[in-house]
Amino acid sequence: MRRRFQELVREYQDRIYNFACYCLGDRVEAEDVTQEVLIRLWRNLDRIDPQGTWPWLLRVTRNAAIDALRRRGTYRSFQEEDPEGEAALRSPSRTPAPDALAESADLQAQLVRALRELPEPYRSIVVLREIQDLRYDEIASALDLPLTTVKVYLHRGRRMLRRRLREFAPHDVD
Repeated sequence: MRRRFQELVREYQDRIYNFACYCLGDRVEAEDVTQEVLIRLWRNLDRIDPQGTWPWLLRVTRNAAIDALRRRGTYRSFQEEDPEGEAALRSPSRTPAPDALAESADLQAQLVRALRELPEPYRSIVVLREIQDLRYDEIASALDLPLTTVKVYLHRGRRMLRRRLREFAPHDVD
């Protein structure tokens, strides 16, 4: 059991952290949520279907992030915590080269700002599909939503995201 847990931690820890960063906009809280999720994984390891581990982890991560937001008492702005949106852009496993980061910093900051403004569940669905690269069925399973609902929400979320990006940079986004 210990070996399986260690393998799952190696495989999913960074992805859990990144998703928590997008949900919370705070690296410290994302680290806390990641730890909480991994503790829950350890406690429930024998009850989790090996084929459904990632959807289970996503569901637990999202719920833990929502709980963390509730504990805050209010939805603090991501900008108050991280004005440049760097928390959601950093990945412990893939740090972009400084020159590449400099070239795309404005677009990334605009994207993070636009994502932050999307209401739930649109934000989670867009992040899971476009950033985490999950399939529709994986998102449906992770969020416990019907597949058609995921598709509709993704379409609407993308449309809202495009609209918000146009507001930030009207001539750069088609």
